Amino acid sequence: MKIFTCSILLQISFLLVLSFSFVHSANPSAFIKCLTKNSQVSKIIAGNVLTPSNSSYTETYEFSMRNPRFNTSERLKPAVIVTPVADSQVQTVVNCAKKFDMQIRIRSGGHDFEGLSYSSTYHNVPFVLLDMIKLKTVTVDAKAKTAIVQAGATLGEVYYWIYQASGTLAFPAGVWSTVGATGLICGGGYGPLRRKYGLAADNVIDARIVDVKGRILDRQAMGEDVFWAIRGGGCASFGIVLSWTLNLVDVPEKVTVFLIQRTLEQNATKIILPFQTIAPKLPNEVDIRVRISTIESPTSPRGKTVQLSFTGLYLGRPDVLLKLIQKKLPQLGMVKEDLREIPWINAIMESSFFNMFEDVYSPEDLLDRTFLLDLPTKAKSDFVRSPIPEEGIEGLWEKLLEVNPTETTVIFTPYGGRLDKIKESALPFPNRAGTLYMVYARVLWAGDTTKKLEWIRSLYNYLTPYVSNNPRRAYWNYDDIDLGVNPATGPITLADAKIWGKAYYKSNFDKLVRVKGLFDPDNFFRHEQSIPPFLPKADM
Repeated sequence: MKIFTCSILLQISFLLVLSFSFVHSANPSAFIKCLTKNSQVSKIIAGNVLTPSNSSYTETYEFSMRNPRFNTSERLKPAVIVTPVADSQVQTVVNCAKKFDMQIRIRSGGHDFEGLSYSSTYHNVPFVLLDMIKLKTVTVDAKAKTAIVQAGATLGEVYYWIYQASGTLAFPAGVWSTVGATGLICGGGYGPLRRKYGLAADNVIDARIVDVKGRILDRQAMGEDVFWAIRGGGCASFGIVLSWTLNLVDVPEKVTVFLIQRTLEQNATKIILPFQTIAPKLPNEVDIRVRISTIESPTSPRGKTVQLSFTGLYLGRPDVLLKLIQKKLPQLGMVKEDLREIPWINAIMESSFFNMFEDVYSPEDLLDRTFLLDLPTKAKSDFVRSPIPEEGIEGLWEKLLEVNPTETTVIFTPYGGRLDKIKESALPFPNRAGTLYMVYARVLWAGDTTKKLEWIRSLYNYLTPYVSNNPRRAYWNYDDIDLGVNPATGPITLADAKIWGKAYYKSNFDKLVRVKGLFDPDNFFRHEQSIPPFLPKADM
């Protein structure tokens, strides 16, 4: 990053403030005319540029809407949807949007937890939805152990094409096959290989993006600071990703999986207490998570109980894992019958379902973007750095029993391993050494949604004494606008942005705003929780 003098920075800052204060005069009609004037786009305009008057607008808009919660009049929908089929068309969209003051939202998989990749809470700011669904090619070089992945590919598509090239190569990413690979990498991206190989973003070799000037830049052209920022710092703040070059990692042809379920009546509390500190210290080849939910229980006085589902994946043989868990975590009560040895591709699919589907699927299902249910939810996240004591765990059970069975899910995902060896500043994602596990909590958005929102916020408040603090941390890919949002137009104060920015990025937020200030000083790539541009050290 270039070093500027203080006086030059102050002048730039003044210009930035002026640029923030304009009145929006977005012109969707002029934007579309701008697209049609470009010969490279006009050939595909009929089928790939849609307005609400087009018969296929609603189908296209809703197809990749993975959280139906936001399909309401409370959210602004795009004035225009563009589904590009070539990189040059993305460049044209940026140039025309900039010329006619249209904001851009960028969708790859459609799993944005707050729907901000395809809808807006800014009702007076028209925007174009750049839906990357048709740019989804995955090219694997098994010999070089790399893959080039276009921005619209899902994780399922990435996994499938890696599997077609080699049964012993993998990419360390998430387990939900319909998630967009780009969105996941942009926030960091964790999965069952995190403790062995780190995050998805830790395994990116190169990227190609379209910047605010409409240029296509690779890693060398964008510079190391921007390359750092887009791997965990939210790509949509800096430009539009066209593709990634990924490092692939080695996995055994067969791995071991298991699912062990225990209820409160089966000593679940006595298992979860040691689990919190033991799971992060297990060998790096072991992934073990726990899914906590409320289920019906005819034998319980309340008619319901809390169930803990321990699901795991081990890069090795069942007999080795059995001895390890019986020694390190005997409270789990693992026995030989709990373990199965299956091919890697089957294991990654079962991880998506917490082993619920067993053998009723095939690898080709990974290519189906509608294979998994679209659940309307509100979610929150936390990171735990000291084990929650027994009274805190007992209180968590009580909170979960306040809601009806199947309405809520809490997941503890242990860290440790490779994640402990990577510096907090290596990428924007800061939750490395010292993190025991991440907490994910969601509630189904159905019935009395006001009460549902009150409940999950009360759960979040309950966890306050037991999770990270100063700042309380959150995971960018589980974005939460309860933490704060940028104004639709006008200036953004750094103090306000830090409220949510520090939660996601800790001290890495300071570098992100500086990178943004140099790369997109007029804040063209902007949304409710986009990184704002600030340069002067005096404002930091």
